[in-house]
Amino acid sequence: MATKISFLSFFLAFLFVSTAARDVPFDESPSPSPSSTPKIKSNFTYVCDPSRFDDLGLDITTFSYCDTSLPFTVRAKDLVDQMTLSEKVRQIGDLAYGVPRIGLPKYEWWSEALHGVSDVGPGTHFDELIPGATSFPTVNLTAASFNESLWKNIGQVVSTEARAMYNLGRAGLTYWSPNINVVRDPRWGRITETPGEDPYTVGSYAANYVRGLQDVEGQENTKDLNSRPLKVSACCKHYAAYDVDNWLRVDRYHFDARVTEQDMLETFLRPFEMCVKDGDVSSVMCSYNRVNGIPTCADPKLLKDTIRGEWDLHGYIVSDCDSIEVLMDGAKWLDDTHEDAVAQVLKAGQLRSLATLEGPTSSSMAQLSTQHCRDLTFEDGAYRPSCPAVLVNDMSCNDEFEFEVEVQNVGSKDGNEVVMVLRI
Repeated sequence: MATKISFLSFFLAFLFVSTAARDVPFDESPSPSPSSTPKIKSNFTYVCDPSRFDDLGLDITTFSYCDTSLPFTVRAKDLVDQMTLSEKVRQIGDLAYGVPRIGLPKYEWWSEALHGVSDVGPGTHFDELIPGATSFPTVNLTAASFNESLWKNIGQVVSTEARAMYNLGRAGLTYWSPNINVVRDPRWGRITETPGEDPYTVGSYAANYVRGLQDVEGQENTKDLNSRPLKVSACCKHYAAYDVDNWLRVDRYHFDARVTEQDMLETFLRPFEMCVKDGDVSSVMCSYNRVNGIPTCADPKLLKDTIRGEWDLHGYIVSDCDSIEVLMDGAKWLDDTHEDAVAQVLKAGQLRSLATLEGPTSSSMAQLSTQHCRDLTFEDGAYRPSCPAVLVNDMSCNDEFEFEVEVQNVGSKDGNEVVMVLRI
């Protein structure tokens, strides 16, 4: 029960800070020079900012979730307990609509940072002030360096830029990256997104990149992993046995991966286990496909028993875009109705959907889902003013970012070292 409560608290805390930051006002001069930067009237705010509550006509002292002397789990529970069932349900899609009457702003969970902050997800956008972020080489190329410290350093730079954009109201704090599917067929069109075909290399990349994204320097080894602060939240995807998009009239929405137990454990699950156990990732995304006949997003053995039970995930499980609809319309799983499909995935262990969940939801399941996710948001610093004070100027330091990566005995017949220099 403690794990369930902490997950929801994590979600709630994370959500508060990112959404409030989107209202940051800017004052741009009529004819700025090419080198000029728009003047910022204010940096960023956070959910439990007293002035923000004053503007809403609310007394912040009456909301225990803003009491920083209380544990995250207590604060998250207080927040969720104040919601009605319908309000809870409206918080568990990728767009959480917020609850203005209790000071909870809306929040878009979907942002991407595969090899740099991207505007693919609706939670992030670029404009005149921040026209773009550092784009590192594709993951498949970076993984070929076999340099673990490089993988982590790239994650650190990406998360620094992500926090800068968040502080300026142009990004959230939840990033649904990296893609750690093991490559089994060179014809798959998304190979460049992944670290490759070796399960250990893929898992090692995942753990190091996630550490780079999430770890706050000096607080990496907090005793209570449910309350450690996060720089941003990462997500390892797509779980599991997923490497088909559309081939010979078989697409990812209808694909049923037939996998032996040994191959499942040694190949397809191993990278995700390393991501959760070694990287302490705060989210795992289940995939569209079925594994041995059962949709991954509705399989309690894969989700609740393995990710939560065996691996002890400190965070939340999210579905891919419209996976619940795919489960119902594509897989025709148990001929479920909309309501049955939602119930199946919630009971299996999924607590967030990259889509809007429709249909009746039990009060206990909505409570569980919302509170687990709110645990995450508290850890990301959405509710407190002590977030890293990263400004847009900190992004410019990456213009000359250079790595020298030694790759031994790769592409060399005589065994000499090959030096690969990546200039960003």
